[in-house]
Amino acid sequence: MLAEGVRQWSRGNRPSVGDLLLTPGNAQRVADQLSRLRGAAMKVGQLLSMDAGDLMPPELAAILSRLRADAQPMPMSQLVPVLETAWGAGWDSQFERFSFTPLAAASIGQVHAAQLKGGERLAIKVQYPGVRQSIASDVDNVATLLRLSGLLPRTLDFAPLLEEAKRQLHDEADYLKEAEYLESYRGRLAAEGDFALPAVHAGLTTPDILAMTFMDGVPIESLAGAPQAERDRVLGLLFELLFREIFEFRCVQTDPNFANYRYDEGSGRLVLLDFGATRHFSERCIAAYRRLLQAGQVGDLDTLSAAAIDIGYFQVDIDPAHKRQVLDIFLTACEPLRHEGPYDFGASTLAVRIRDVGLRLGRDRSFWHTPP
Repeated sequence: MLAEGVRQWSRGNRPSVGDLLLTPGNAQRVADQLSRLRGAAMKVGQLLSMDAGDLMPPELAAILSRLRADAQPMPMSQLVPVLETAWGAGWDSQFERFSFTPLAAASIGQVHAAQLKGGERLAIKVQYPGVRQSIASDVDNVATLLRLSGLLPRTLDFAPLLEEAKRQLHDEADYLKEAEYLESYRGRLAAEGDFALPAVHAGLTTPDILAMTFMDGVPIESLAGAPQAERDRVLGLLFELLFREIFEFRCVQTDPNFANYRYDEGSGRLVLLDFGATRHFSERCIAAYRRLLQAGQVGDLDTLSAAAIDIGYFQVDIDPAHKRQVLDIFLTACEPLRHEGPYDFGASTLAVRIRDVGLRLGRDRSFWHTPP
C-alpha cells in the first residue's frame, strides 16, 4: 500500500487510505489477511452485510464476500496436535478411516470425514487452535482495518456491532453448546419425516471437536433443476421451519447460508447442518415480531411502526422520511402474506424493489446505523 501511495504522490495525486486500500493488488492482500483472521473477519462482515447488504461500498462488499470461500484450512501439522489434545495419544486406533483433507473449511473450524472401526460414518468438526482465545483481539483488528480504510462513514458507531460479533463468536466456538442445540432441534424435527439431522457422538465431542453422524445429501442449490412441485415443497418446508423457530421454538439458527442445508435425494428430506449460530429470543421480542408480521399482512402502518420500535429497528431520532422508507421495505417484504393463493417468487420483482429502496437509503450516510 505504501508503494502505491508513493506512485500516486509522484503523479501529483493525494490518495486517501481508502483509495490505496482498494487498488486491485491491495484489495486481494486485504482479503488474504482477513481470511487468516477467519471467524472474526467473517462475523464482522456477516453483521455488516445484515445491516448494509447491497448498501455498503462495492469494493468492501467484494472483499468481505471472498472470506467464506477463502477460509484457509489448517495444515496437518496443526490438526494432529488438536486431535491428540482432545482424544489422547493413539486416538486413531478407534478409526477405520480418517480423512485429513477437510470436506469444508469455514470461519472457526473445518470438517473431516471419518469412519469408526464399527463402520459408523462420522463428520468431525475441528476448531482452529487458538480461535477462542483470540476472538476479542481479532475482531478489534478487523475494526481497525475498516476504520483506516475510510469505507465506512465516521458517524457510524459500530462498537455495539463489534461487541455482538465477539459474543456470537464465543457462542459459536463452544462446540458443547452447539451439540446441545443440535440435539434439541433433532428432538423436535427428526421424527417428523421432512427433516434429517445428524446425531451427536458424545464420546468424541469436546469443546473443540464436534463429532456427529455423517449425513448424505446433495447441495440444496441442485434443486434448481428439480420439478416445480418438489421445489415448492422444499421452499414451503424452509418457510415453515423459520416460522416455527421464531414463534414455537423461540430459538433460531441465524446463519442460513446454503452450505448449512443439504437435500437427501432418496428420501426427499431436508438435511439441516451447523447450529453454532443458534440464538434464543425473549418472549417480548417474539411478540413484537408477531405484531410486525400481522401488521404487514394487513398494511397497518401504525402497528408496524410500533412493533419495529419495540424490536429496535429504528433509532430514537430517526428522520421521518427514513422511517417511512424502512416501513415501505417491511410492507414490501410482507407482500407474499397479503397475496391470495400461491406466490410466484420466481416471477416476482420483490427482491429488486426491496433492494431499490435500500439503495436509496444507503446513499444517505446519515441513515447508517448498527442493527438491533
